[in-house]
Amino acid sequence: MADMWTRQDWRSRHAKHLPEYPDQNRLAGVEERLRTFPPLVFAGEARRLQQAMAKVGAGQAFLLQGGDCAESFADFNANIIRDTFRVILQMAVVLTFSGSMPVVKVGRMGGQFAKPRSAPTETRGGITLPAYCGDMINGLDFTVGARTPDPERMVQAYHQSAATLNLLRAFAQGGYADLHRVHQWTLDFIAGSPQWERYRDLCNRIGESLDFMAACNLTSNIVPQIHETDFFTSHEALLLPYEEALTRLDSTSGDWYCCSAHMLWIGDRTRQVDGAHVAFLRGVRNPIGVKVGPSLTKDELLRLCTILNPGNETGRLTIIVRMGEKITTHLPALIQAVTENGYQVVWACDPMHANTIKTENGFKTRSFDRILGEVQRYFAIHRAEGTHPGGVHVELTGQEVTECLGGSQAITEAGLAERYHTFCDPRLNVSQALELVFLLAQTLQQTRKHLSTAPPQARSHSGKSDPSSK
Repeated sequence: MADMWTRQDWRSRHAKHLPEYPDQNRLAGVEERLRTFPPLVFAGEARRLQQAMAKVGAGQAFLLQGGDCAESFADFNANIIRDTFRVILQMAVVLTFSGSMPVVKVGRMGGQFAKPRSAPTETRGGITLPAYCGDMINGLDFTVGARTPDPERMVQAYHQSAATLNLLRAFAQGGYADLHRVHQWTLDFIAGSPQWERYRDLCNRIGESLDFMAACNLTSNIVPQIHETDFFTSHEALLLPYEEALTRLDSTSGDWYCCSAHMLWIGDRTRQVDGAHVAFLRGVRNPIGVKVGPSLTKDELLRLCTILNPGNETGRLTIIVRMGEKITTHLPALIQAVTENGYQVVWACDPMHANTIKTENGFKTRSFDRILGEVQRYFAIHRAEGTHPGGVHVELTGQEVTECLGGSQAITEAGLAERYHTFCDPRLNVSQALELVFLLAQTLQQTRKHLSTAPPQARSHSGKSDPSSK
């Protein structure tokens, strides 16, 4: 199927949640300019991510995917990028050290500028305008000018993504990620909190381990992972004109790669098996994900596995589950269907999107307890099925925001207004993110111990036919 694929195939399919640009000639001109721009990421980097994701699929690593709900043009500076990168590093260190497992770090950064919305329009004071769909598409201000989709915003998003990726590469490879700096990664505003105390204790233990390794002559000159780290970027491939324009033929492999990010995912609202987004992503060779909610059927999931991963490659396809309280009744059957049919997938849990509520005072928010509860149920289901839980996908920020309820900070509905800064959906702050990951590390330890001692499941797909041969 991939041999017959072209970048333009999606244009003949029904495309949900794409903006209606009033000037199609202007849109075509922007697309043509984007085709001449250098790639933001390279095919070799995407292949390296798939190799890492293959280890996740084999139960030998864990995926940590996180970052902003939606990046913005206004909140763009080095400190914000650094702080989000830093909290992901902190979370990865906790998981690696406490969970005794390598962590694949993937940021929702450097391209997460477009968001599908539950309603195409918004009404205020009797005036109805297009909904805000992210800075790559339109503006947040409730005016006709701001809310009208403007293709020129894709160019601005490209340049901001390029600058973000440049900084992330410098942080990841230039010494900022050195494990000797773990104490310095702590953000001042969580000092004295329970998470700060636990993190400081973990840093001391890491320091002792590094001292022991140095005494054994295992320094960063011999083990470069001590000094640097791999960090990859991802975003939802919603705005297909932008993604098509940045899709390039790799001269080394002869394959097509979407060079806007290392990993791309299809949202729960755009995962139709005959839709434009599936038609586009089936042909690029990047690792890809699919968000799945409780409305997904077993047959739909198996068709998506066949279409998006026809070679049944490990690490190619990640199923990102977002089901809220319905996860207990819906996820087991999906895992069983995938396992029994021999499909190779990475499983991940997005505990954010199905747990969004609106308070009486108008704030969109999420409860920390409900987020944690979905993660715990997700892990329990995988333990029962004898499968690797894979990873988590969370919306977070390195800023001191008050957007999600609860946690050890006990943020209340009244407290949301103190620092509610999101442009779209509520994010975990640093303290909440670390609290979640410390609890997650304990659960990961228990799950690994269970899977290492449990007998093989009767429904193991050993001996099943390879779906790529069907």
